Amino acid sequence: MEETPIVPERHRPVVDVWTRLSETKKPIIMYGMGDGAEKILAVMDGLGIKPADFMASDEFVRGHSFKGYRVKKLSEIEELYDDFIVVICFGSALPDVLEKIEHIREKYETYAPDVPVIGEGLFDGDYISDHEFEIMTLNSILADRESKDCLDAIMRYRISGDIGDLRSCETPKGDALELLNIGKNETYVDLGAYSGDTVEEFLNLTGKRFNKIYAVEPDRRNYSKLRRRLYYISGALLDARNIAVWSSDTKLMFYNKSGRNSSFTDNISEETKGRGYETEARSVDSILGGKPATLIKYDVEGSEKEALHGTEQTIKTYKPKLIVSLYHRVGDLIELPLLVHELNPEYKLYIRHHPYVPAWDTNLYCI
Repeated sequence: MEETPIVPERHRPVVDVWTRLSETKKPIIMYGMGDGAEKILAVMDGLGIKPADFMASDEFVRGHSFKGYRVKKLSEIEELYDDFIVVICFGSALPDVLEKIEHIREKYETYAPDVPVIGEGLFDGDYISDHEFEIMTLNSILADRESKDCLDAIMRYRISGDIGDLRSCETPKGDALELLNIGKNETYVDLGAYSGDTVEEFLNLTGKRFNKIYAVEPDRRNYSKLRRRLYYISGALLDARNIAVWSSDTKLMFYNKSGRNSSFTDNISEETKGRGYETEARSVDSILGGKPATLIKYDVEGSEKEALHGTEQTIKTYKPKLIVSLYHRVGDLIELPLLVHELNPEYKLYIRHHPYVPAWDTNLYCI
């Protein structure tokens, strides 16, 4: 007889979201278009789940069609169906959007299924069973009760798709940043600096008092915006680079798919060259050249594992404070904290989720 994995009950919702969608007799209404809908539809199609309709917020409904469906307003959906399930297919942290989602949840059964931003697979019951030991190890090394509860809630959400599970563990970003005790003499390394917005957040936190900033952004257009935005910082204080970060110094293919879906591969071939462009990649240890850093942020669209490996010497020698995104790939939530602990067991590890649906702003804070 097969042994049942020992997993706390709160990790095991009664019904996972895909089972619920498979078994329901209610019409399934997809809320949103684009890449998120594509990914969720791919899973549904594999399970034989068919949507009844698509809808979008009123301001976005202008005769759009998606996958052969005319995209409708909620009011039109309500005229067609007495009751239905809403499947959220987009991500947002905007308060007015989150409030709109809450209003829908009050009236209708609503889910935001978890699918990876980058890569394949699902964080489902099989994943938990296969990684039971790693999950228990991570839970044992987290620094506080809030981190353990957050891990539990995020895992539960990833199975259930229940937005209530996700929103139950929200922490304002400012509260999480207080864990790091960011001072006035930091050497800040911003990996995935985008258009300079997170550099400006750092400048606001420090009152523009700092030692040095390294800003790394591989996307050419974002890098141009970053340089324009941070024009007032002298070259002696800002080292901005239009490159990627990796575990070693190499060349990568960069695929710009607009925003959160841009990604890298180190498999450069004639085929991949036609679908992206080659860019220089450096390890953080190489960028710093043996110099110290005091604060490093990793938000590199699924390359966090490689970037951490490329920071090994800096982490072991200088023990910088770390902020690591935990939501791009299926295994990030479990694997990345364990990797940091492996690189330097002295770190205290905190997991926090900031207001966002789905779980795209879940981060690891390390001191």
